[in-house]
Amino acid sequence: MSFFILLSTLLSACSSQPEINPQEFAGQVSDSFRTDIKSNGLKLFTYRAILTIETPQSEPLPHEVRSNQKKRSRTKQRYQGPDLSGWTAQVEHGLQQTIKMNGYCRDGYIELYRSIQADRGTIRGECNDGADEADLAKFDS
Repeated sequence: MSFFILLSTLLSACSSQPEINPQEFAGQVSDSFRTDIKSNGLKLFTYRAILTIETPQSEPLPHEVRSNQKKRSRTKQRYQGPDLSGWTAQVEHGLQQTIKMNGYCRDGYIELYRSIQADRGTIRGECNDGADEADLAKFDS
C-alpha cells in the first residue's frame, strides 16, 4: 500500500508545474497585453513580459558563449542552456492573471506562439470565444 502512495506522490511531483513564488520577480517585471479583434469576431492577443533588472556584468558576452560552445563541442559535452523554468512559469502566471483581470478570453485560449528568453517572454494566442458587443466596446481600438 505504501508503495502506491509513494508512486503517486512521485508522479504528481513530476507532472506538476514549477512552484511560483510571487515575490521572486516582484517589482522586476514589466508586462503588456495587446488585443486584436478582427472584423469576423476573432479575438487575438499578444502578452509580453520583460525582466527589468539589469544583467550582472559577470554574465558572459555573446562571443564568449559561442567560444565556450565550440570548446564543449570538441570535448563532446552538450551545452546546457540556462534553466528558464521559473521565468517561464512567471510569464505564464502573468498572462493568466492578466486575462483573469481583464476578462478578454472568457472560455480560454489556444496558444499560437511562444518565445521565452532569459530576460523576456512573449505569448500570442487566440481566444476560444468570439467578440461580442461588450468586447468591441472595451477592447477594440
